[in-house]
Amino acid sequence: MKKKIIILIIILLLIGGVIGGYFFIKSKNNNEIQDIVPEEEISDEQMRQTIVSLYFYNNETKELISEGRLIDAKDLLENPYQKLMELLIKGPENQSLSKTIPDGTKINKVELKGDILYVDLSNEFIENHPGGEEQECASVYSIVDTMTNLTEVNAVKILIDGKENMAFKDNLIKFDDPFVLIREDLNNNTNSENAINTNEVTNSINQNTNVITD
Repeated sequence: MKKKIIILIIILLLIGGVIGGYFFIKSKNNNEIQDIVPEEEISDEQMRQTIVSLYFYNNETKELISEGRLIDAKDLLENPYQKLMELLIKGPENQSLSKTIPDGTKINKVELKGDILYVDLSNEFIENHPGGEEQECASVYSIVDTMTNLTEVNAVKILIDGKENMAFKDNLIKFDDPFVLIREDLNNNTNSENAINTNEVTNSINQNTNVITD
């Protein structure tokens, strides 16, 4: 009788061990499955991305409109001004906007002196320009507005092949003095804080100043 009881106890222990082992293995497998599912990680390239504002011409509204561009921040480390000028020359991605820098224009040098950015462009900037005050203002102030988005830049001086005091072919807009943008006045007189009316800019230049005022 005692032997039967001992055998029964052994059988129950074996059954319990098998059941316990089954749930232990199942639990372990579930944990392993969860462990091998990787979480989505942000790449180094994505972490370096930043947005810059470039200004192009809207033919319908007659305004310079800001176009946000996502670029690798590493591209701005060496010479951010050179990179922004290259993007302006390349033109907008938005099909409703027009490029403002004449075809063939090359960048000779872009250098910050104090708070004035000296932008030295090739002769194509004036030779290949279609002319007219509105379009000329758009060309000049697309550069000015883009560059003055950088906190260290308060004005832009335009040179042509290293020469100062140059002008467009029709002599309507001259590059004698640095061009300065006063954003506060513009924001009070436009529907969008990212828009600049080129007619207002033209009126200001006609008043013998390179400062935008409304």
